[in-house]
Amino acid sequence: MAQLTFTAPDAATAILALAGRLDAASLGPIWGEARRALTRNPDRSIVVDCTRVDYCDGAGIALLVELLRAERAPEAAVRVEGLREGFQRLLDQYDPAEFRAPPPRREVAGSFIERLGRAGRSLWLGIYELITFIGEGMTAVVAALRHPRSVRWRDAILVAEEAGVNALPIVALIGFLMGVILAFQSAIAMRQFGAEIYVADLVGLAMTRELGPLMTAILLAGRSGAAFAAEIGTMKVNDEVNALATMGLDPVRFLVVPRVLAAVAMTPLLSIFAVLIGLVGGAAVMQLFEIPLYTYYSEVVNRVQLNDLMGGLFKSVVFGVLVAGIGCLRGLQTRTGAAAVGLSATSAVVTGIVLIVAVDGIFAVIFYYLDI
Repeated sequence: MAQLTFTAPDAATAILALAGRLDAASLGPIWGEARRALTRNPDRSIVVDCTRVDYCDGAGIALLVELLRAERAPEAAVRVEGLREGFQRLLDQYDPAEFRAPPPRREVAGSFIERLGRAGRSLWLGIYELITFIGEGMTAVVAALRHPRSVRWRDAILVAEEAGVNALPIVALIGFLMGVILAFQSAIAMRQFGAEIYVADLVGLAMTRELGPLMTAILLAGRSGAAFAAEIGTMKVNDEVNALATMGLDPVRFLVVPRVLAAVAMTPLLSIFAVLIGLVGGAAVMQLFEIPLYTYYSEVVNRVQLNDLMGGLFKSVVFGVLVAGIGCLRGLQTRTGAAAVGLSATSAVVTGIVLIVAVDGIFAVIFYYLDI
């Protein structure tokens, strides 16, 4: 049993005598008492007397190092005396100064060129990680398509249910409101020229080619993309991703592929659903302007062509890959810390929306030159 005795023979020196067995089972009661003795005597030189120590294991050495590493004035230093030779050799293997907390670092702003260089380096590392992830993801998806039995289809179905089926209410609400707002605002302007009937053409083309896929993708980026980043980020913080790699399982194939396949399958379906609900919203507004439903239906069917629908669906597939890929990438990039998962989810949403808008602009230019 470990014992501790504290005496102060004079005003400049104090003796902290340890006795018995210094092991993990007996050090708990005296550990805090030893530290408090040092704290209450900041100006005295402390001698740790280990003459009566019978046994000392790693826990006992840790206690001695803890006492020696205390930051004190030179005239109030801590020293160990009377420790047996074998135990002393074990203690000498450690430098107490190495266990002291480092001084706080001062953030130096640096010059403009230095900050610019750091920003460029950070951008390059981000691009490098993105390219690496794209290569790994494409390889894993191709391998999954060649060997379908290797895919965790149960996980993919669960992700599809969460990202697709459970997203129907919010997609329906946004799609309906988009159709209502677009039809109402355009009908007010066209009413001056007696051209309210062409609102059906506008709503049909806008929802099919642009707003349906775009709004669906943005909703999925804020809903499913953040969820993917948070799920994988939590696994990264808990070292579950490292555990998968240790067991010989590829994290990209195990975690990313089911989510990408689910997003690619669900995004076009949700886009079609959003387009149909948007057309219903436009039809509801046309009733206020005394346009019959059959006339509205005929205008939409005659104006919206198959290439308009296929172009919107193709964009939806690309948007689905972006949402799932960025969400998984930000999850795998999660660092340690309490706020790491939240930062990854936020980054996934912001990056996903920016890329969706940028890619949609690229599609607009391509479709223009292809006359689609």
